[in-house]
Amino acid sequence: MSKNPQDYIDEMARKRGYVLDYHKVMAKQDFPVLQAANHLVSAAYLDQRTLDRSTKELIFIVSLTVMRAAKGHIQSHIRVALDLGVSATEILEAIEISLPEAGIVAFQGGFEAWREVVGADGIEPTVSVHEGGSGAGA
Repeated sequence: MSKNPQDYIDEMARKRGYVLDYHKVMAKQDFPVLQAANHLVSAAYLDQRTLDRSTKELIFIVSLTVMRAAKGHIQSHIRVALDLGVSATEILEAIEISLPEAGIVAFQGGFEAWREVVGADGIEPTVSVHEGGSGAGA
């Protein structure tokens, strides 16, 4: 990868399909640390080894859900998975794996990220009820 911060960010975007806000700021403020962190990500996630990229994206989505990562971070991996041909249903099934180990609160964060990206809707009750919202944290 390039030694020029702008070229480096552009290459990250091409390889990952996304860049996070902290990538952009670190490229300008502490480029060597961004490069070091990105080398680890490349070895574990981006480089082709045994697992294919679609499988790695599903694992990333579940791990970010369990860790209660920011919704935008989860959504970036959902979008990449969709771009790779993973179906919305397959992504939901992966997020559902978080339920037994991480619980409903963690699941709701991943679910809400998924719902927004894929535009999933639900069934409204026909009886009077208090609004519960998404259940996911802000």
